[in-house]
Amino acid sequence: MGKIFSLFLLLFVFVSSCAPVISPELRGKVDSSLTFEQVLQSPDMYKGKFVLWGGEIIKILPQDGETYIEVFQEPLGWRGRPGKYSASQGKFIVIEKEFLDLSLFKKGKKITVAGEIQGATFGEKIKFASEKDYRYPLLLSKQIHLWKEYFSPYSGLPPPRSPHDPYWHDPLERPLRF
Repeated sequence: MGKIFSLFLLLFVFVSSCAPVISPELRGKVDSSLTFEQVLQSPDMYKGKFVLWGGEIIKILPQDGETYIEVFQEPLGWRGRPGKYSASQGKFIVIEKEFLDLSLFKKGKKITVAGEIQGATFGEKIKFASEKDYRYPLLLSKQIHLWKEYFSPYSGLPPPRSPHDPYWHDPLERPLRF
């Protein structure tokens, strides 16, 4: 009995950790047939439609009681995590109706956003936009998920300390005995 319970508990934890990050209610409202490229071509035609987009934060700025996030769009994986699964199709701006913690939402972080399309605006109308003549699709946020960064030894990043660092010590190295 105890082994079966442990097995079910382990299975539940595994399955729940693989669940999508956006609530089922919002995922039910999302028009999954609508692509980022379609909205980029004619954003006013899709006003009021719900989409699920993600990417990497370029800039973030609180202004006028809201927070604007400029995002470099990246296609989403099966859990909704943005990644380099195929080429990006552009940029978009997320409007969040409250102030976000700027120490958490910063350049380079990955986010997934479920929201409602509000049309488009040119960068010149938004104080912080990186491109003044680019037409950004606007997305009113209903739910945002900020992804955590995990260090992987296979990521190509250097280890936290290098063997060339004079204070580095390999914990697995055995001391020499004479």
